[in-house]
Amino acid sequence: MPTVLAILAEGFEEIEAITPTDLLRRAGVEVTVAALGDSLHVTGRNGITMYADTMFGQLPVDMVDCLFLPGGPGVNHLRASNLVIELVQRYHAAGRIVAAICAAPTVLHEAGILTGRRYTAHASVQAELPELIANERIVWDENILTSRGAGTALDFGLALVERLCGRESSQKIADSIHA
Repeated sequence: MPTVLAILAEGFEEIEAITPTDLLRRAGVEVTVAALGDSLHVTGRNGITMYADTMFGQLPVDMVDCLFLPGGPGVNHLRASNLVIELVQRYHAAGRIVAAICAAPTVLHEAGILTGRRYTAHASVQAELPELIANERIVWDENILTSRGAGTALDFGLALVERLCGRESSQKIADSIHA
Protein backbone atom coordinates (compact mmCIF):
# COMPACT_ATOMS: atom_id res chain seq x y z
CA MET A 1 0.00 0.00 0.00
CA PRO A 2 1.46 3.40 -0.97
CA THR A 3 2.07 5.93 1.80
CA VAL A 4 1.88 9.73 1.89
CA LEU A 5 2.85 12.28 4.52
CA ALA A 6 0.89 15.55 4.42
CA ILE A 7 2.14 18.43 6.56
CA LEU A 8 -0.40 20.99 7.77
CA ALA A 9 0.48 24.37 9.24
CA GLU A 10 -1.89 26.98 10.66
CA GLY A 11 -3.46 28.84 7.73
CA PHE A 12 -3.33 25.93 5.24
CA GLU A 13 -5.70 26.10 2.26
CA GLU A 14 -8.48 23.66 3.13
CA ILE A 15 -9.43 22.55 -0.41
CA GLU A 16 -5.78 21.91 -1.25
CA ALA A 17 -5.30 19.70 1.82
CA ILE A 18 -8.63 17.89 2.02
CA THR A 19 -9.29 17.13 -1.66
CA PRO A 20 -6.01 15.29 -2.41
CA THR A 21 -6.11 13.54 0.98
CA ASP A 22 -9.67 12.33 0.31
CA LEU A 23 -8.81 11.08 -3.19
CA LEU A 24 -5.69 9.29 -1.98
CA ARG A 25 -7.58 7.57 0.82
CA ARG A 26 -10.33 6.52 -1.63
CA ALA A 27 -7.56 4.80 -3.59
CA GLY A 28 -6.38 2.93 -0.51
CA VAL A 29 -3.29 5.06 0.07
CA GLU A 30 -2.23 5.41 3.68
CA VAL A 31 -2.12 9.18 4.27
CA THR A 32 -0.63 10.47 7.52
CA VAL A 33 -1.52 14.08 8.29
CA ALA A 34 1.10 15.74 10.49
CA ALA A 35 0.56 19.03 12.32
CA LEU A 36 3.39 21.55 12.26
CA GLY A 37 2.98 23.37 15.54
CA ASP A 38 2.03 22.51 19.09
CA SER A 39 -1.46 21.02 18.62
CA LEU A 40 -3.07 18.25 16.63
CA HIS A 41 -5.84 20.74 15.79
CA VAL A 42 -4.79 22.84 12.79
CA THR A 43 -7.01 25.63 11.50
CA GLY A 44 -7.03 26.54 7.84
CA ARG A 45 -7.26 29.95 6.23
CA ASN A 46 -11.07 29.82 6.17
CA GLY A 47 -11.56 28.69 9.76
CA ILE A 48 -11.98 24.95 9.15
CA THR A 49 -10.09 22.98 11.79
CA MET A 50 -8.62 19.59 10.95
CA TYR A 51 -7.45 17.05 13.46
CA ALA A 52 -4.04 15.72 12.42
CA ASP A 53 -2.95 12.12 12.88
CA THR A 54 0.33 13.07 14.54
CA MET A 55 2.61 15.95 15.40
CA PHE A 56 5.32 16.71 12.85
CA GLY A 57 8.05 16.44 15.51
CA GLN A 58 6.90 12.93 16.47
CA LEU A 59 7.21 11.37 13.03
CA PRO A 60 9.16 8.14 12.63
CA VAL A 61 12.36 8.45 10.66
CA ASP A 62 11.21 6.07 7.90
CA MET A 63 10.34 7.72 4.62
CA VAL A 64 7.00 7.25 2.94
CA ASP A 65 6.39 7.23 -0.82
CA CYS A 66 5.28 10.86 -1.08
CA LEU A 67 5.66 14.11 0.83
CA PHE A 68 2.66 16.41 0.27
CA LEU A 69 2.59 20.14 1.09
CA PRO A 70 -0.70 22.07 0.77
CA GLY A 71 -0.60 25.80 0.12
CA GLY A 72 -2.29 28.81 1.63
CA PRO A 73 -0.89 31.38 4.06
CA GLY A 74 0.34 28.53 6.26
CA VAL A 75 3.14 27.98 3.76
CA ASN A 76 5.09 30.68 5.59
CA HIS A 77 5.27 28.36 8.62
CA LEU A 78 6.50 25.51 6.40
CA ARG A 79 9.15 27.74 4.83
CA ALA A 80 10.35 28.90 8.25
CA SER A 81 10.86 25.35 9.51
CA ASN A 82 14.37 24.02 9.01
CA LEU A 83 13.01 20.54 9.71
CA VAL A 84 10.51 20.83 6.85
CA ILE A 85 13.18 22.16 4.47
CA GLU A 86 15.52 19.29 5.42
CA LEU A 87 12.73 16.76 4.95
CA VAL A 88 11.98 18.11 1.45
CA GLN A 89 15.67 17.84 0.58
CA ARG A 90 15.91 14.31 1.96
CA TYR A 91 12.82 13.10 0.08
CA HIS A 92 14.03 14.66 -3.15
CA ALA A 93 17.52 13.19 -2.81
CA ALA A 94 15.98 9.75 -2.23
CA GLY A 95 13.88 10.07 -5.40
CA ARG A 96 10.60 10.08 -3.46
CA ILE A 97 7.62 12.07 -4.70
CA VAL A 98 7.53 15.66 -3.45
CA ALA A 99 4.14 17.26 -4.13
CA ALA A 100 3.35 20.94 -3.57
CA ILE A 101 0.31 23.00 -4.51
CA CYS A 102 -0.44 26.75 -4.69
CA ALA A 103 2.18 28.69 -2.70
CA ALA A 104 3.86 25.51 -1.40
CA PRO A 105 6.35 25.33 -4.32
CA THR A 106 8.09 28.22 -2.51
CA VAL A 107 9.02 25.62 0.14
CA LEU A 108 10.62 23.54 -2.63
CA HIS A 109 12.48 26.66 -3.75
CA GLU A 110 13.72 27.28 -0.19
CA ALA A 111 14.94 23.67 -0.17
CA GLY A 112 16.85 24.30 -3.42
CA ILE A 113 15.15 21.59 -5.49
CA LEU A 114 13.44 23.68 -8.20
CA THR A 115 16.54 24.83 -10.06
CA GLY A 116 16.41 23.63 -13.65
CA ARG A 117 12.95 22.09 -13.14
CA ARG A 118 9.58 22.68 -14.75
CA TYR A 119 6.98 23.58 -12.17
CA THR A 120 3.89 25.65 -11.54
CA ALA A 121 2.55 27.58 -8.57
CA HIS A 122 -0.05 30.18 -7.67
CA ALA A 123 0.45 33.50 -9.49
CA SER A 124 0.70 35.32 -6.13
CA VAL A 125 4.14 33.78 -5.46
CA GLN A 126 5.58 34.06 -8.97
CA ALA A 127 7.90 36.93 -7.99
CA GLU A 128 9.44 34.77 -5.24
CA LEU A 129 10.32 31.92 -7.58
CA PRO A 130 13.52 31.94 -9.64
CA GLU A 131 12.27 30.90 -13.04
CA LEU A 132 9.20 31.14 -15.21
CA ILE A 133 6.24 29.24 -13.82
CA ALA A 134 4.55 26.92 -16.31
CA ASN A 135 1.00 28.05 -17.08
CA GLU A 136 -0.41 24.56 -16.50
CA ARG A 137 -2.80 23.09 -13.93
CA ILE A 138 -0.31 20.46 -12.81
CA VAL A 139 3.30 19.81 -13.72
CA TRP A 140 5.29 16.63 -13.19
CA ASP A 141 9.07 16.90 -13.42
CA GLU A 142 10.56 13.54 -12.49
CA ASN A 143 9.61 13.09 -8.81
CA ILE A 144 8.24 16.61 -8.27
CA LEU A 145 4.52 17.39 -8.71
CA THR A 146 3.33 20.99 -8.52
CA SER A 147 -0.07 22.56 -9.04
CA ARG A 148 -1.59 26.05 -9.29
CA GLY A 149 -4.06 26.30 -6.41
CA ALA A 150 -7.41 25.41 -4.88
CA GLY A 151 -9.08 25.19 -8.29
CA THR A 152 -6.60 22.52 -9.40
CA ALA A 153 -6.70 20.41 -6.21
CA LEU A 154 -8.83 17.69 -7.86
CA ASP A 155 -6.42 17.35 -10.81
CA PHE A 156 -3.49 17.37 -8.38
CA GLY A 157 -5.02 14.64 -6.20
CA LEU A 158 -5.92 12.44 -9.16
CA ALA A 159 -2.37 12.85 -10.54
CA LEU A 160 -0.99 11.61 -7.22
CA VAL A 161 -3.39 8.65 -7.23
CA GLU A 162 -2.31 7.79 -10.78
CA ARG A 163 1.40 7.92 -9.93
CA LEU A 164 1.00 5.93 -6.69
CA CYS A 165 -1.76 3.48 -7.65
CA GLY A 166 -1.95 3.47 -11.44
CA ARG A 167 -4.08 4.99 -14.16
CA GLU A 168 -6.93 2.53 -13.70
CA SER A 169 -7.35 3.44 -10.03
CA SER A 170 -7.24 7.16 -10.80
CA GLN A 171 -9.82 6.78 -13.57
CA LYS A 172 -12.09 4.67 -11.38
CA ILE A 173 -12.09 7.36 -8.68
CA ALA A 174 -12.57 10.14 -11.23
CA ASP A 175 -15.56 8.29 -12.67
CA SER A 176 -17.07 7.66 -9.24
CA ILE A 177 -17.01 11.37 -8.37
CA HIS A 178 -17.95 12.53 -11.88
CA ALA A 179 -14.67 14.38 -12.33
